[in-house]
Amino acid sequence: MRTPLALLSARLLDPLSGEPLPQTALAVSDGRIAALGDDREIRALADASTEVIDLGGAVVTPGLVDGHLHPVSGAEMTQGLDLSGCASLDDVREALAAAVRELRRGEWLRGWGLDPNVFGDLPVESAALGPVLDGVPALLQLFDAHSMLASPRALELSGVDGPRRFDQAAEVVCDAAGRPTGLLLEDAACELVERATPQPTRAARRARLAAVLREMAASGLTGGHAMDAGGDSLAFYRELDTSGELPLRLRVAPWCQPGVDADGVRALVGQQGVGGALWRVDGVKLFMDGTIDNGTAWLERPDCHGESTHAFWPDPAAYTHVIAELHRAGVPTATHAIGDAAVRHALEAVALAGGGRDSGVRHRVEHIETVPDDTLRRFAELGVVASMQPTHCCDFTRADHSDNWSRRLGEERAARAWRCRDLWDSGATVVLGSDWPIAPYPPLQVMAGARHRRPSRDLTQPPHGPEQALTALESLRAMTVNAAYAAGEEDRAGRLAVGHRADLTVFAESPLTTDATELPDLPVLLTVLDGRATHRAAGL
Repeated sequence: MRTPLALLSARLLDPLSGEPLPQTALAVSDGRIAALGDDREIRALADASTEVIDLGGAVVTPGLVDGHLHPVSGAEMTQGLDLSGCASLDDVREALAAAVRELRRGEWLRGWGLDPNVFGDLPVESAALGPVLDGVPALLQLFDAHSMLASPRALELSGVDGPRRFDQAAEVVCDAAGRPTGLLLEDAACELVERATPQPTRAARRARLAAVLREMAASGLTGGHAMDAGGDSLAFYRELDTSGELPLRLRVAPWCQPGVDADGVRALVGQQGVGGALWRVDGVKLFMDGTIDNGTAWLERPDCHGESTHAFWPDPAAYTHVIAELHRAGVPTATHAIGDAAVRHALEAVALAGGGRDSGVRHRVEHIETVPDDTLRRFAELGVVASMQPTHCCDFTRADHSDNWSRRLGEERAARAWRCRDLWDSGATVVLGSDWPIAPYPPLQVMAGARHRRPSRDLTQPPHGPEQALTALESLRAMTVNAAYAAGEEDRAGRLAVGHRADLTVFAESPLTTDATELPDLPVLLTVLDGRATHRAAGL
């Protein structure tokens, strides 16, 4: 047995029990864990070609996996002005003014991460940012990535001068006179203006993606469930994989949009299994609704503005039919469902398709921001994975329900925010992720948020729904064991066991004994993917 990598003097952490394994070292061969033992036994397997790393008592866990992210679109979206740190409208105006001063005449300004909470009681429209953007073509992505704010000049250049009709629940928001306010809801509307913006070269986009993936590996990630495959995504993954530059193992789910016909469904089925050594297409992503913050979620009762009353699919029965077709073909689905009506419909669609724990197809619901009690048990009954992003609760809502999300929902539904604990206790398989670029990708920040449920920017603030917190062990399991289960890979991933993939994350101390508020700062010493180091701290 050739052993290219041996890790010695380690604390090997079992993500099921939370206890250290009795062994202190492991050997890697052909991308798998080949042996577990004490230092002497594993050192004996090494030869001159083996890289032997003495970890000096550092803690090794299975590699952390982000259950929901958007690598390619996120890499593109997070270029330009970062507005995610702006806590008030004055902060936004100041940041925009500084950026405008640096622009060349006629140059577009792109921004991202804009929090609608900064508008307070004002409507979310470009007029609130004037005169900073007067004459400037600007397109600002709101934090939810389901809406954008376009300046008057940007609307003019893109020819958007009134309302439009769309096949999906999208909108060019207009005032009473029919003039666009600048707010664009959902992709179909946003694309009207995006098409007019200058686009980076393919080489620049590929380089940016590679850099982002390296940063993700340095944060401790060894894998991610990528929830889109548009444009050049698959080509980029193939190129990076072939050249040895892909530092994450990616499971990719292409989108299925309203209006898809039988040929479109067959094409999605035919894509399954396409991939390389470290990436593959496995599943399909669908949308049942939009977001609560911009009034495009699907709720059983309207929000305080009378919005969020419709599904993303104009005919929800068409979505149900597509789920049944994909299920019959053995294709797992991941449905974006934020509102209670959307979550209920997604679960019922799986039930009607014949889904269940023993069906052989593992379906998922993504986000699940508010659900009533009678919906919780359905996840376990149907074997539907609950894919959650706790940092959305931490960073975009408040314990006193003064934020936009909570005010729209009202006290009763806002009290049902991100029910991670209730879903876990009901028997659901809970997977954690970031939904990057909506929230930061560092996995320790995601795990910390699941535990403390406080705003990352100010941990002195009270938690939103502390009764819904997960334990340290549960948050680790949700990004290791449960992520492997959701991908149907529990027999080869998510554990420190002989024969399992050598996808490993190494920490200076145990993430289980580190306080939740300090967890994001826990040093990641080493990240190993398929038996090779993708990140190594200085001095190791």
